[in-house]
Amino acid sequence: MDDVFRALADPSRRRLLDKLNHRNGQTLRELCVGLEMARQSVSKHLAILEAANLVTTVRRGREKLHYLNTAPINEIAERWITRYDDERVRALGDLKRALEETTMEDKPTFVYTTYIKTTPERLWQALTDPAFTERYWGLTFETDWQPGSTMTWVQRGLTIGDPAQVVLEAEPYRRLSYTWHTFTPQLSEALDLSDEARERIAREPRSRATFDIEPFGERVKLTVVHDGFEAGSVVATMVSEGWPRVLSDLKTLLETGEPLVAP
Repeated sequence: MDDVFRALADPSRRRLLDKLNHRNGQTLRELCVGLEMARQSVSKHLAILEAANLVTTVRRGREKLHYLNTAPINEIAERWITRYDDERVRALGDLKRALEETTMEDKPTFVYTTYIKTTPERLWQALTDPAFTERYWGLTFETDWQPGSTMTWVQRGLTIGDPAQVVLEAEPYRRLSYTWHTFTPQLSEALDLSDEARERIAREPRSRATFDIEPFGERVKLTVVHDGFEAGSVVATMVSEGWPRVLSDLKTLLETGEPLVAP
């Protein structure tokens, strides 16, 4: 965590994180706007933030987009905030919440990167095997994990099935992608969604989640991209609150054998 604290110590880097918190997925040129820094200086600051895993980059054609990655902040909060009670820790908690409150004016895309001490094979199993997903996520998938195959989600005691819930890509130990589940009336009721939220969700396009797995020394780099949302998406707001916890519990389960928080 030393790299995270060193990266956050610089006000210019905190300002870059603020810009990404306001609007995620910006290019270097966009991030330079309004900053009294040379492009080269901004690039160096971004490199430090990326090395600390606070910023993740994704290629879209010829563009390199920068995304705020809240996973390290969430790990700090989960491990230490509940153990101590002083002003410094409360300030860290405020930072965590601020970084996770993403503006929904533009079409949101959520990108999270975490490094896990495991193997690509073990991580793939954790993403696909019901025995694993039940422990850290509280849900299971019923599918053969072949591209084009349908997926049945079992969550909160409910079976969620729909022809549009499908596997998009499945390259074992490297890449997995699928469409997000359907918010059935039963699930909406279990989640205690308002009538307005249910109606808005029903009008939204189906989003997708993609998991990229890369060996990284003795660890594995996992990048999760959840996109396909419209501006003002209710589902985007919901998943932005859930992904940090899911990834934190996944990491803890693989590294210690026990999830950090019971599903």
